Amino acid sequence: MNILIVDDENVIREGIQRTLNNRFPAYSTYLAVNADEAVTQLRKHHIDIVLTDILMPGMTGLELMNLTRSMYPRVRWVVISAYSEFSYAQEAVRLGAKDYLLKPIGKEMLAEMIEKISGEIEQEREQTEEAELLKLNRNYLREAVFQRWAQGLDIGRFDMTPFMDSHPHFNLIMVKMESDKVVQLEHFMIENVLGELIEKHGQGFVTIYDSKSLLGLVTLPEGGTITSLLEELRTHLIKYLRVPFQIMHTDRIEDIDTVPGEVQRMRQASSTQVYEHYASGSDQSIEVALQYIRTHYHADLSLEKVAAIVYLNPVYFSQLFKQKTGAGFKEYVIGLRLEQAKQMLLNPKLKLADVAERIGYQDMRHFSQLFRKKYGETPSEFRQRHRMDGIEKPL
Repeated sequence: MNILIVDDENVIREGIQRTLNNRFPAYSTYLAVNADEAVTQLRKHHIDIVLTDILMPGMTGLELMNLTRSMYPRVRWVVISAYSEFSYAQEAVRLGAKDYLLKPIGKEMLAEMIEKISGEIEQEREQTEEAELLKLNRNYLREAVFQRWAQGLDIGRFDMTPFMDSHPHFNLIMVKMESDKVVQLEHFMIENVLGELIEKHGQGFVTIYDSKSLLGLVTLPEGGTITSLLEELRTHLIKYLRVPFQIMHTDRIEDIDTVPGEVQRMRQASSTQVYEHYASGSDQSIEVALQYIRTHYHADLSLEKVAAIVYLNPVYFSQLFKQKTGAGFKEYVIGLRLEQAKQMLLNPKLKLADVAERIGYQDMRHFSQLFRKKYGETPSEFRQRHRMDGIEKPL
């Protein structure tokens, strides 16, 4: 049994791994800090169960699950949620997650859940594994051969007749990205979305053309047009992709020998075509950022880090954040931390240094200066003022 643990907090991620290694020594566990690493692990290993956090840098666990479940339908999903994220966990269960775990995670509950899900997987695997593996290998071979054919490379003695019997006519769709970073996650998104739309509108497949491009083949039913498929594809990519992209396509092709030439034509056309780039909705981006800040206010929070979580340029994110919240990023984080500090200061058992550390400040003097600047009194003065004969007064 292969289990993938996706969480950006080391303590949670490694704690789950230790528990599973102790209780299920025969199982293999893999770790991922974010959705990008999770996709790498899903492609590299035959993952049976995914335990994923809700809020992570780059993409939420909910989005990761939604994007991958059609490509990996046999994977069982369990979401890990803080109490403040409980509504997200409920949504994940609605999308098909087997269950959810609330932080802090109980070892016995975790072990019982894994044991139950593992039993379901073993029972199902006996019935379907051999047939699915044969189909998967056949699909991989077909796509690899077509990729070489589209690039004008030699395919040896491979017989293309069965391919033409399945696709006597077809259209090609190319999606090309522009980015100076590795776009593995974006590759996966396009492959997943385009594959689903091809299945919806006709039959065909998607193959990786190169590091920045994917090529889809679709055979539409007689009388069908490619227009609606392209419109849906553009809508989905605008929603999910955070890098500029282009969509090119061919007219109906009936002669497979023309494929390499058609592919080159699309690639040449891309040099004059404008890239499209739409970030996800600004309101949704800021809401995800705020949820992350509220959950991780005690951690090392920088504007660049939070901007990366919602895939926005830091300068643009800073402007958008102030527009939506009425406060600058740094001002908002300090305000949130100090409000949490006021609540903690009402607990006489907590030392001032403990309060400072719990809200993310190692320097006690810096914490006192920020507190005094905002509230006009030191943390000690605030605590003293809210005591009355040893009883805390409400704020």
